Amino acid sequence: MTTTEAVASAPPDRNAIRAAEAVIRPHVRRTPVVEVAAADFGLDGAPFSFKLEFMQHSGTFKARGAFANLLIRPGAARGVVAASGGNHGAAVAYAAHKLGIKAHIYVPRISSQAKINRILQYGAEIVIGGDSYIDAYNASHAFAAEHGLLEVHAYDMFETLCGQGTVGLEWLEQAPGLDTLLVAVGGGGLIGGIAAAAAGRVRLIGVEPENAPTLHNAIEAGRPVDVPVSGVAADSLGARRIGSLSFSLSGFIDRSVLVTDEAIIAAQKTIWDVLRVAVEPGGAAALAAVLSGRYVPAPGEKVGVLLCGANTTAVKFD
Repeated sequence: MTTTEAVASAPPDRNAIRAAEAVIRPHVRRTPVVEVAAADFGLDGAPFSFKLEFMQHSGTFKARGAFANLLIRPGAARGVVAASGGNHGAAVAYAAHKLGIKAHIYVPRISSQAKINRILQYGAEIVIGGDSYIDAYNASHAFAAEHGLLEVHAYDMFETLCGQGTVGLEWLEQAPGLDTLLVAVGGGGLIGGIAAAAAGRVRLIGVEPENAPTLHNAIEAGRPVDVPVSGVAADSLGARRIGSLSFSLSGFIDRSVLVTDEAIIAAQKTIWDVLRVAVEPGGAAALAAVLSGRYVPAPGEKVGVLLCGANTTAVKFD
């Protein structure tokens, strides 16, 4: 994120997320949680709790934040604009389609064809807005200002965090007794929302690609800072800077661990082998932390792993 992007002044708390949950509940799925033995992954220890959020409408958790924006904020009926690496755009396009609202989605050239196809499937107008996310954001911001349309930020907006935080509320209700949640981090809307929802109830670990360490570098610097972005998960975890709202909640995040592209790809293959699910790289990042040894659970530690997205074409692993 850059200073050209608008942010709300304060992050949500658990009460705000509960209020958003009541609003969006008729429009989103309560995604399942499954318990998988650690031995299935060649590990020792307690079973893992997997939250299958890739089964959400539009293929990722982002439908929650999209509906929260369109249903809570005024002005959506005139039309909405979003910039996205793909998943946020698909979510806004889906929510707008279901609510009968025109959506304009700006994407960078790095967006995968699978995600572009998702956006088109929901009837949105799609615009290639430059080489990077920030290029797409700046183009979308100018378009929204010119036409008086509602902007829906991918991660640094109060209502976005409220929607994403409902993942945490659901998960802790479905799997009480968890000690730790592993959550992939891009711009921070997901982990920020979960941090607000789960504050003080569970240990929260962010997982980021080494090639996009937005939260990790912000924690080291004591403030959000720009980072270079590349790698296999750049279209979903490739924000240049952690969102200000999410960073303000980083006191509820135990730490960030970094994983390699090779570890992410290996986790994709393992998820397919064990669960027969094809997730996108960003969706596999959280498990990559455990499989690569970047996060080692303590004996008996009950760990939850969020599988957050599956907007990918069919993958041939061998």
